Amino acid sequence: MANDQLFRWFFIAIFVGTLSISGYFRRRARQSGEAIPRVREGKLALLSRLLLAAPLYLSIFAYMLNPAWMAWSAISLPTWLRWVGTAVGLAMLPLLYGVFSSIGNNISETFLTKEKHVLVTHGPYRWVRHPLYSAATISLVSLSMLAANWFMLAMACAAFLGIAVLVIPREEAELIRKFGDEYREYRERTGRFAPRLRLFQ
Repeated sequence: MANDQLFRWFFIAIFVGTLSISGYFRRRARQSGEAIPRVREGKLALLSRLLLAAPLYLSIFAYMLNPAWMAWSAISLPTWLRWVGTAVGLAMLPLLYGVFSSIGNNISETFLTKEKHVLVTHGPYRWVRHPLYSAATISLVSLSMLAANWFMLAMACAAFLGIAVLVIPREEAELIRKFGDEYREYRERTGRFAPRLRLFQ
């Protein structure tokens, strides 16, 4: 019982930390640059985001407010595994800060590119094309482990799958339209979600 309460506080700290980092950089980008309204993505994209994001975030807030509300989807995890989730979640905070710092004002609420968009190839983007999606997914999985909750884990995986199938192809098409061969060459030398392994070079 004591461990459950401790894990809940770590859960809250990691989620609030993640939200604060994201909110800070997104607000700064909106204030100093062009903002693209979500409606420009189209109704299907908006509906897909809602169907994936709403259940996930509702479950997160429910657990933070009262873990008993999510008891129906609790699973039994060994304490050491929940501590692994804690460590991974905490480690993602500086990584997320680095990703947001690297992308700067290019951060967008949509898959569309801004008029003044520049191709970022430094920081984590030197090796990975979509480190923000990777770090966010790992953070959500770690929170699921902290909460020992299968529904959060299932929704985090569904959100990642939705991003991989529905968002990234359209996002990369936009980047190719904007940057042409420069982005194609960048795509050839980087991994989508993790660095490419070149074991024999």
